[in-house]
Amino acid sequence: MNRSLLLGYQLLTGVSDTATGALLIMAPAFTLELLRLPAPSADMVYLSFIGAFVLSVGISNLYGAYVVYRRCNRRDLEMVWLLTAFTRASVAFFVGVQVMTGDLPSGWLMVAAFDGFCVLFQALGLYKKWPADAL
Repeated sequence: MNRSLLLGYQLLTGVSDTATGALLIMAPAFTLELLRLPAPSADMVYLSFIGAFVLSVGISNLYGAYVVYRRCNRRDLEMVWLLTAFTRASVAFFVGVQVMTGDLPSGWLMVAAFDGFCVLFQALGLYKKWPADAL
């Protein structure tokens, strides 16, 4: 894979998840409003707690961007992809099931779709050894 595309992917996922996570921590209701998602009736502190996990995935992806930018060890990027894919797969599955059972509105499918896309992209990239090609 082209190094510039790889860096762009890392920056896109890193910045979007870091910003979303930070916003969920500081202002969960406002963040959901920005995403045009209805706020659940649960206490907003739980959304802030979830924000901490979203933030950690974002920071991990920003570290991946640093690895690509500095042409560091490909194994570092492979580990970022593997670990963030586990988290994203869990989120995509959970959200998908919750939408299907009616516990979350269909607007949440965009969260599942984005995370599912990232999982598939990273799994394909690991299989095809894109980090090794780009670094």
